[in-house]
Amino acid sequence: MMNAAKIRKILRENDFVHTSGTEEEKRVAEYLRFEAQALGANTSVEPFAVPMAKIKSVRVTADGKEIPAKGYFLCGSGQTEGELCYLPNTDRVSLSTVRGKIVLLDSGAGHFVYQDLYANGAAGLLTYDGNVHYPDRDIDQKELRPYVSLGKKMLAANLNAKDAFTLVKDGVKTVKIEIDQEEYEGQSQNVIAEIPGETDEWIVLSAHYDTTSLSHGSYDNLSGCIGLLCILEAMRKKAPHRCGLRFVFCGSEERGLLGSKAYTEAHEEALKNVALNINLDMIGTYMGRFIACVSAEEALGSYLRYLSAELGFAVAPRQGVYSSDSTPFADKGVPALSFARIAGANQATIHNRYDRISLLSPERILSDSAFIAEFTRRMADSVKCPVSREIPEKIRGELDEYLNRKRKKE
Repeated sequence: MMNAAKIRKILRENDFVHTSGTEEEKRVAEYLRFEAQALGANTSVEPFAVPMAKIKSVRVTADGKEIPAKGYFLCGSGQTEGELCYLPNTDRVSLSTVRGKIVLLDSGAGHFVYQDLYANGAAGLLTYDGNVHYPDRDIDQKELRPYVSLGKKMLAANLNAKDAFTLVKDGVKTVKIEIDQEEYEGQSQNVIAEIPGETDEWIVLSAHYDTTSLSHGSYDNLSGCIGLLCILEAMRKKAPHRCGLRFVFCGSEERGLLGSKAYTEAHEEALKNVALNINLDMIGTYMGRFIACVSAEEALGSYLRYLSAELGFAVAPRQGVYSSDSTPFADKGVPALSFARIAGANQATIHNRYDRISLLSPERILSDSAFIAEFTRRMADSVKCPVSREIPEKIRGELDEYLNRKRKKE
């Protein structure tokens, strides 16, 4: 039975880093499959290939002095050296200054920024994360994602924010990056749990279970996986529903939605019978607004406002594209939405060591899940799922931008 004590147990037993393609990720996948089976669902595991790398050595020096750094996975091996170029802006004028230089960015290197740096002859790339005021000196493990590089590799390393600040403050002249790594193909997996319905129409519910390299992922996103289990239990008790319910626990979301992309590509033909995707990504914090990002017709947002008023559960819907596993479904033409409880940065944070069990309220996870379960029940038991299969042009444009098919307008 999914109650507060059970939720605390699940959080404790999965309180460790479990990144894409690792044995730890697989261990959490097996755990979630067991829990879904125990709740009466039919389960299966669908493996998929993921690019992997093992860093053998990395060395970054600034004016001859070594600074702590982690080399980017998949950026290749070798060495590069050049004048440091701090680049707070990536406009055409700024990009014209990078040839032969090691570029330090304030942001990550998305597809178009990376391609622009490469085209303009940058010799290497530095990024950073963390906070100059945090006591830790953690450095996240970044990667040069294949859909960012498109095979054009440039050596890249990640720093702690304190060291990046010092590079600029001290006016460092020359930076050298040396990386040796092994790149290979690994495996991740999606866990599927099903409650068959009375028709061949399905609703797919999703949540990712992998973490980034520094995080135990309690908030992002074991909370969403626990939410799926709560919904599964609630819906199983009242089954069968008119629509079948398929719960997809996605692997490798943190590396660019790889699990949901793999699922939607492998099941593209079957998606014609999927009426709706309901995604959970970060729920159950003590503080924060409960939101719904609707990648579908605006009428769904209006419905959620009415349901919020009817049930006395505050929801803030908006129409748009959410950076989570709802996006590949919407891109394949399936109406989709993501639910999340978004806490302020000073109350809950993700992708670092501060994503902890202590951020989460089991009671809040239960209440958030209960609202989503009631919404799901109404969709699954409707005479015909009321959400239009049309993805609005506005959303298609945002999908093109998010998925790097076109640049965002400045």
